[in-house]
Amino acid sequence: MGGILDQDIKYLPGVGPRRKEILSKELGIETFGDLLEYYPYKYVDRSRIYTISEMSGEMPFVQIRGRILSFEEFDMGRRKKRVVAHMTDGTGIIDLVWFSYAKQITKDYKVNTDYIVFGKPTIYNHRYQIAHPEIELADELKLSEMGMQPYYITTEKMKNAGITSRTLEKLVKTLLEQLRTPLPETLPPFIVNPRMMVSRDTAFRHIHYPKDSSEMSHARERLKFEELFYVQLNIVRYASDHRRKYRGYVFQHVGELFNDFYSNHLPFPLTGAQKRVIREIRKDMGSGRQMNRLLQGDVGSGKTLVALMTMLIALDNGYQACIMAPTEILAEQHLATLREFLGDMNIRVELLTGIVKGKRRQEVLDGLRDGSIQILVGTHAVIEDTVVFRRLGFVVVDEQHRFGVAQRAKLWGKSENPPHVLVMTATPIPRTLAMTLYGDLDVSVIDELPPGRKPVVTLHKYDSQTTSLYQGIRQQIREGRQVYIVFPLIKESEKTDLKNLEEGFEVLTQVFPEFRLSKVHGKMKPAEKEEEMQRFVSGETQILVATTVIEVGVNVPNASVMVILDAQRFGLSQLHQLRGRVGRGADQSYCILVSKPQLSSDTKKRIDIMCDTNDGFQIAEADLKLRGPGDLEGTQQSGMAFDLKIADIARDGQIVQMARDEAQRIIEDDPLCQKAEYQMLWNRLKELRKTNINWAAIS
Repeated sequence: MGGILDQDIKYLPGVGPRRKEILSKELGIETFGDLLEYYPYKYVDRSRIYTISEMSGEMPFVQIRGRILSFEEFDMGRRKKRVVAHMTDGTGIIDLVWFSYAKQITKDYKVNTDYIVFGKPTIYNHRYQIAHPEIELADELKLSEMGMQPYYITTEKMKNAGITSRTLEKLVKTLLEQLRTPLPETLPPFIVNPRMMVSRDTAFRHIHYPKDSSEMSHARERLKFEELFYVQLNIVRYASDHRRKYRGYVFQHVGELFNDFYSNHLPFPLTGAQKRVIREIRKDMGSGRQMNRLLQGDVGSGKTLVALMTMLIALDNGYQACIMAPTEILAEQHLATLREFLGDMNIRVELLTGIVKGKRRQEVLDGLRDGSIQILVGTHAVIEDTVVFRRLGFVVVDEQHRFGVAQRAKLWGKSENPPHVLVMTATPIPRTLAMTLYGDLDVSVIDELPPGRKPVVTLHKYDSQTTSLYQGIRQQIREGRQVYIVFPLIKESEKTDLKNLEEGFEVLTQVFPEFRLSKVHGKMKPAEKEEEMQRFVSGETQILVATTVIEVGVNVPNASVMVILDAQRFGLSQLHQLRGRVGRGADQSYCILVSKPQLSSDTKKRIDIMCDTNDGFQIAEADLKLRGPGDLEGTQQSGMAFDLKIADIARDGQIVQMARDEAQRIIEDDPLCQKAEYQMLWNRLKELRKTNINWAAIS
């Protein structure tokens, strides 16, 4: 931000080294600029005074002007006192209550003096009261200047050190008073003027001290736009550079392998959506620029088939292809699926994961080097330096959110030109988020399910209704089906969760003595986990008791019931992913969400959405609105939780789009970032790249 805003926060009057340490640890505030960008989370209108006769129990924060008539003290045991001040404004009486600091209160506030009191009124013993109010002498408060009072989020440690929202408010006020000259502008007039935006200086002053809600919303609009605009400008610039620098292999012809597969080995007719996506990918691969495409498709929409068919185009042009999965189980499933699809076609497909060792591993490495292996399926073991391809032309990355940008770049080093990259995800991502998370990727969507797939029926039960639930499970298994029962395993409470799983497993063994059960959780050794999974896949066990390790990609067409215990503890996209494990065969499948009867309104919403729709995109939109982008499955793992300080990708979709369009227009006009009229933008982008935003991760 330059200049005064780069100054160390400890030099701001009222901070000092001790407070700086707390602000830095708790909120990441190191400089004047950081404090300025720590925005209020709400405002309370302080310009209005209420009379006591206007009170009602449901009111939010209010201000009253009055005099204290008298104090009363009540013993609360163990040297604790409750102090009550009876106050009047001439229209009625209200009690001000403190549960500590008794001596201090009676010393600080005097009877028969005019005060302005601020707080949230409640009713106790048929009288209005305000607990721990803010009190100031009436003649010191100029109400006309009060406007909207900002409130800042503080942590427990800050409160213990005496840094409250009010403290932060005073520090911001001090800072704004020190900024005597207006802050330099960071957006050029051709962006600001047509949109009638306030200046940057005004935006910062009004976001912290708006006189009214109109000032506040103008300030927010300006700051949100600027934040999103620079994120988008960086992404669009990166993507444009990438396209210019990297030539892609040109796969001109669709040959024998593709045609043979299409005519003789298709397991089911392609849906319109699959055909459309294959066309989009073919166009990219023949264009001479390197493809970077995100393929979104709900669980079971046939992404793997599309990936295989496009890999065959690479093979037809004399190149090797590779598919990377996040886990060994998933890699093995891909291997089995591809081999099953290809049938007796003469194509060599091999596996490379951590389990492939010794002589077997050497054979695979040799086969990649001499080109005899045409398709490699693996985990991130594929990007190790020992793995050398003869001619790698096409890479499919499955579930990209477990696979960061740095790793994608390593793949590019494996051939003279970077291979074409197709990223597949079964976590549908709303458009505004995809534009930001995967800004450098073109997006394809498979939005139809293959024919014959019945939507999964989702039901909600309380944990008091287990008897009927167990009956239903019995019925399904007797009809030859298999069942998943999922326990939450959430990091914070791992120990108790594991205990619940172990105890739950014991209980279920007793409930279903006539059936065989497998148990899988992430704390098991890979080989054990593998063995238990295999027993379920082969049908040797009928019930798989697991944690969310089965969330991604496990394919057991015979499993038709997914029971999710403590469903209130899962996020929407996680519930949707788990539900996608069933409904893979021709039978009607069921997903049963079991929860405690007391649910918060957000949780209730989540469960209702799951019961109402199977559409992953609707669910992702709802998830984004309920939880915000930082929590979305995957955005955290890849370091993509870029620190948006004020914008919210979920709720500010329109601004994201506006910012994107503007960024696109500028890059098209100045792809080499050299024109004088945009110099302010390129300089600002350089400054921002030095800050804490993980720009590389964004792209």
